[in-house]
Amino acid sequence: MTTGLRQAAGELLVVGLGSAELTGLERAWLRLVRPGGVILFKRNIADAAQTRALLDEATGLGAPHSVRCVDVEGGTVNRLRDALAALPSAQAVGAAMRNSTLAHKMRKDGTRGHTALAREFGELIARAVKAFGFNTTLAPVVDLALPEAAEVLGSRPPGAHATEVVEFAQAFLAGLAAQGVVGCGKHFPGLGGASGDTHFVTPEIERTWKQIWNEDLVPYRQLHGAMPMIMMNHAAYPKTPGKNRPASASEFWITTVLRKRIGYRGIVLSDDLEMGGILKFLPVEEAAVAAVRAGSDLLEICHSAELILRSYEALIAEGERSAAFRALLLSRARIAALKRKRLYAKGVARALTAKQFEALRAQTLRFRDRIAASEADMISPRAAAPAEIS
Repeated sequence: MTTGLRQAAGELLVVGLGSAELTGLERAWLRLVRPGGVILFKRNIADAAQTRALLDEATGLGAPHSVRCVDVEGGTVNRLRDALAALPSAQAVGAAMRNSTLAHKMRKDGTRGHTALAREFGELIARAVKAFGFNTTLAPVVDLALPEAAEVLGSRPPGAHATEVVEFAQAFLAGLAAQGVVGCGKHFPGLGGASGDTHFVTPEIERTWKQIWNEDLVPYRQLHGAMPMIMMNHAAYPKTPGKNRPASASEFWITTVLRKRIGYRGIVLSDDLEMGGILKFLPVEEAAVAAVRAGSDLLEICHSAELILRSYEALIAEGERSAAFRALLLSRARIAALKRKRLYAKGVARALTAKQFEALRAQTLRFRDRIAASEADMISPRAAAPAEIS
């Protein structure tokens, strides 16, 4: 039974690595944990060939059909910026979609011009992440661009109104899907009202259930069938039945709202369990157990090998202590494995030739120039925003 528990615990983890090459220590704990996926950051990415080699080796030590994910949203959150090219932000593309002149110029084969922009953006990002060996981009952000979160989210959300976000996200996800790349809607149930950064604190978002259901959750309610993966955030919503518990550890938000009321059937991924938003509420061991109990399929731990191993052992220990949790862990791992197999059955896309890679870079730069986002929006992430500089 312990062997089954160890396998199940590992397969629920998506782990980060230290640098552009595996160390001996990382190889050792990857063989032990056999995680369900790997997430890379700028520190791990030098060029396409190196990144593919790192992903191949790391996931070769993990579970079958591993998630190979990266944050490429465009704008200031683009882990491939230095290795490929800068991209406009989702907000800049959303604004361009609402510019009738540019939208008219973008009409193709009867497609409404403004949605063609978001679809092209999705296809470009998908082609970029595939070129580096990834199968998943943790995008789109479908939070609302509300005034309360302007300093936290910057240019990451595509619009302030649910209709704008839905229109962008629907076309963007279609672009990803056309290229065979998995997308991830985030950050459920919405960070539009967050005045604090979940990297550091557990924001208490003072929005009512009615506001959240009728505004923040509209993109998920309308597009959940097109979202293969949804990421939970670490904010709390005290004016709702979720009370002061972070959404990532909340059965109300994951099971009651997302799974049952909205009807979501895809992969539920926690945001990084190293973030202050959850660790100020629970130690990482308890957070990992709570996230699984609440309904998550995969748990992100993006930096510390110590925290990865502590979470792994905590899941096993709780499974040995509690028969109910053991059954839940084994069931969750089995279902998550089936979901990964369905999503990633085709394997990893072939590497581009040098000529193809340069053509992709050129096309990406042309798209950036057409959108005409500001240089600061595309190139200069804010030093105080960890999501933008890692």
